Amino acid sequence: MDMRERNIVHLDLDTFFVSVERLRDSSLAGKPVLIGGLSDRAVVASCSYEARQYGVHSAMPMKLARNLCEDAIIIRGDMEMYTKYSRMVTEVIAGEAPMYEKASIDEHYIDISGMDRFFGCMKWTRELRRKIIHHTGLPISYGLSVNKIVSKIATGEAKPNGELEVVRSQVLPFLSPLSIKKIPMIGEKTYHLLRSMGIQTINTLQLMPVEMMERVLGKNGHEVWKKANGIDTAPVKPYSERKSISTERTFEKDSTDVVHLKELLVSMVEKLAYELRKKQKLCACVTVKIRYSNFDTHTLQKRIPYTSLDHTLISTAKELFVRLYKRRILIRLIGVRLSHLVGGVQQLDLFEDTPEMIRLYLALDKLRYRYGRKSILRAVGISNREESMKCECDGSVGVVHTPEDSPLPENIRQRASWQMGGSTFKRLWKINRSDYLTGNRT
Repeated sequence: MDMRERNIVHLDLDTFFVSVERLRDSSLAGKPVLIGGLSDRAVVASCSYEARQYGVHSAMPMKLARNLCEDAIIIRGDMEMYTKYSRMVTEVIAGEAPMYEKASIDEHYIDISGMDRFFGCMKWTRELRRKIIHHTGLPISYGLSVNKIVSKIATGEAKPNGELEVVRSQVLPFLSPLSIKKIPMIGEKTYHLLRSMGIQTINTLQLMPVEMMERVLGKNGHEVWKKANGIDTAPVKPYSERKSISTERTFEKDSTDVVHLKELLVSMVEKLAYELRKKQKLCACVTVKIRYSNFDTHTLQKRIPYTSLDHTLISTAKELFVRLYKRRILIRLIGVRLSHLVGGVQQLDLFEDTPEMIRLYLALDKLRYRYGRKSILRAVGISNREESMKCECDGSVGVVHTPEDSPLPENIRQRASWQMGGSTFKRLWKINRSDYLTGNRT
């Protein structure tokens, strides 16, 4: 089908976490609500529209949010409950939509191209929205337009709990007066850069030569220009709960060394978790697989709240292994699979009492992205590296050099140190320079 004939719907649950909490406690309706950790050092994971009127927003330090909105009701998040409601919404959409993509825990895209010839795109989408509200009780907004980017921006304009259609002839007039902040890929740094140039509305970006945008923003300049002009050919990717990433290891010599097996499990999960975060994915199911020396194969899985953080996934994998390994005979193979993947990033795990946990992962992933995945690892997993890698370990420091990875510069290697707190995640790494945590360097 010609891309010009597309009809794409973007559905977004309004203040999703807050809405779920209001289903459980109706007295929260109409009141300023903050979802997140309870300590002063926690951060806001989600907030109601009533709280936003005071200047509160997601990822803001909880202490600052309390100062801005003294009457706010603070609730510690329940990712298990939010995951449950997310699945309920997806099940309704899956039962009605010809093709849909689950973009995150609270967002979906649907390709209903051609529906206008049979039922009417706006009418069909309105009926779907009503069905979701009826089955889940959650408020949801949607935008309907010719592609994903315009539909997503339209949803933002339709909120709260609204609907908006932007037909082809109205795409540029619709986008023109909006703030450049409305373009999804424009973050704080890009926004301030463009504002320093006097660019405030999308209309200004539309009128700029694309070559100038590339000089200002580099390789992203062309993409920003396309989005400002409502150009987006990205398809709706069919969603399947079977999507997964996995890894397994077959031993040269069968083993019953439980300590070694658990260490290997940690190393495998650490690798997969990093891949999740790199692809901006979250998983909701962990599966552990073992194959005995007689080739009997057994698997055990567990549903969990959406996450991509090592310490959560590792504890689940260890729990499954303990439950699975009952026969105490030689093991030939061990494997791990992370499945039920959706798009998402760290804000879903902001219920941690301190923001250091999130900054820690960001700092570590930054090092891995620049110097290779194996440049920094948990000490427990280092002994399980393949001998062919000929790794060179620096004692208790979690920095490993391999032929396939560029070694860390000495000054950075000295700043990254590691300590273990038993089998739990207690500041596994200490980054001794604040600029590695925040990404701000002078």
